[in-house]
Amino acid sequence: MSILIHQQKQNLKFLDQTTTQPWNSRLAELAKQHQYPQALSLYRHMLRSSFFPNTFTFPFLLKSCALLSIPITGSQLHAHVIRTGCHPDPYTRTSLITMYSKCHLPNNARKVFDENPHWENPTICFNAMISGYSFNSRIFNAVLLFRRMREMGLNANSVTMLGLVSGCVVPGHLSVGVYLHGLGVRLGFDGDLTVGNCLITMYVKCGEVENACRVFDGMPARDLISWNAMISGYAQNGHARRVLELYREMKLSKVTPDPVTLLGVLSSCANLGAQGIGREVEREIGVLGFSSNPFLTNALINMYARCGNLARSHAVFDSMAEKSVISWTAIIGGYGIHGHGEVAVDLFNEMVESGIRPDETVFVSVLSACSHAGLTDKGLEYFDAMETKYGLRQGPEHYSCVVDLLGRAGRLKEAMDLIKSMKVKPDGAVWGALLGACKIHKNVELAELAFQHVIELEPTNIGYYVLLSNIYSDVENLEGVLKVRVMMRGRKLRKEPGYSYVEYKGKVHLFYSGDRSHPQIEEIYRMLDKLENLVKEIHQPAVKYQGKSEELLIGTGVHSEKLAIAFALLHTKSGTEITVMKNLRVCVDCHLFIKLVSKIVNRQFVVRDATRFHHFRDGACSCKDYW
Repeated sequence: MSILIHQQKQNLKFLDQTTTQPWNSRLAELAKQHQYPQALSLYRHMLRSSFFPNTFTFPFLLKSCALLSIPITGSQLHAHVIRTGCHPDPYTRTSLITMYSKCHLPNNARKVFDENPHWENPTICFNAMISGYSFNSRIFNAVLLFRRMREMGLNANSVTMLGLVSGCVVPGHLSVGVYLHGLGVRLGFDGDLTVGNCLITMYVKCGEVENACRVFDGMPARDLISWNAMISGYAQNGHARRVLELYREMKLSKVTPDPVTLLGVLSSCANLGAQGIGREVEREIGVLGFSSNPFLTNALINMYARCGNLARSHAVFDSMAEKSVISWTAIIGGYGIHGHGEVAVDLFNEMVESGIRPDETVFVSVLSACSHAGLTDKGLEYFDAMETKYGLRQGPEHYSCVVDLLGRAGRLKEAMDLIKSMKVKPDGAVWGALLGACKIHKNVELAELAFQHVIELEPTNIGYYVLLSNIYSDVENLEGVLKVRVMMRGRKLRKEPGYSYVEYKGKVHLFYSGDRSHPQIEEIYRMLDKLENLVKEIHQPAVKYQGKSEELLIGTGVHSEKLAIAFALLHTKSGTEITVMKNLRVCVDCHLFIKLVSKIVNRQFVVRDATRFHHFRDGACSCKDYW
């Protein structure tokens, strides 16, 4: 009799599987196509149609709840799992653990994990719980569980290592990550591609780019993910030159880039002003069929604007079928850094009229554009509209723009009153904007107050020390200059050396202040001497230059932009526009020099410094000496 009952149960189980199979297949298909809400709707339809789930049904549904982050539905499915008797199945339990973890309920996940100490296929369940802890930034719980796993005699696999390492992507957990890296090597995972990629990502996100590079260089094989992780890592940590070097190496390795690769390269081209390489990337985007990718198009708009080619930037913008607020932000910001504040304002108004609601980021761009162009009243109007018209929160980045706006206009008291009235704590950029305004208007007393605040917030930002030193220099306060110098020495601070570069025949030519390393340096200095003699004929220099206090601090000679311009004049035809990129703000002496040279040689110079573009033509600059 018992044999007969057992046979009947087996027949019912078989019948259940055969009748449920088409539903399970469709659920699997929907999950594969990322149509998670449709998968859950199909399950409800399945129940209403009197079909019953089995162990093959729930993993797809629980995955849908996990990725949609809907724990209530997930809990209801958990109840269904128990009622249908599918609870002991390791894959269903693993799906429950993952679902609760992805829904940020790691304690619920642990309850599921602890319910049955005698797992069938325990490694996958341990891996799920370890990954769940890492996902919820509970790396120490993950490590403790890993130790328990090892004590039980279970072997770790690459999935275990991925779960552990992925939880160490913040600097505070780096020491654990380094320990896991060493452990992975001892366990034989140093040659595993996926583990290697995860380690690169971990080191990159913790700011340890050199360690990431060592992992990358030591990999026996690399895939697209490896290259992307390294390229993105260099880009995010400001190593733009190394991004371009790695991109060239990647192409030589016959690895085809994807949009992630190209985004990293374009951002580096924008930072370096490497328009030639940026153009190559744009052609590659077309060849690979990525022209409709909005992220790449927005990156192209930004790249061309930051390389000084506003015409091409606007052409790319105009070619977009649909423009998002990010696209408008890129083009508005582009015109802003070139000093075309009126155009930036017109574009902002056009964006609003087109029905796109502005966000906090686009307001930073338009406020900055107003500041660079001296549109004080318009900038104040937009700042007020943020809260009154659009209900947006004014953050420190917006206040710093308005402080700069008021400061440039000489309204220092209003700028200080604005800082006092801020609804959020002023950050270094806010006080730095006030310090910069004090430089323009030679207000030493307010500058000293702003400096006290800014170095409390950013004690190692060398730019603020140089700015205060220049303020003292402007009022011929040598004691103040020396005081700043002593302060810098006491804090072991050294100013970043000034450098400029020009792109010529696909190669970047880099010059430092006082540089004598270029192979054509003798010709460059001869050209520079000639230019300076011509400048003196039409403008006798003052005894004291603005840049001198900076030179007292860093011991530089000829500023780098002069060397770059002399080199470019040696190698370009008459009438050719010359573009120079500089890492620091151009000083008053060099600004005047370039204005006069533009008239003498009848050339247009475009100089991008740390804050904006300057377009020099016929003895005048687009900034109207307002930078």
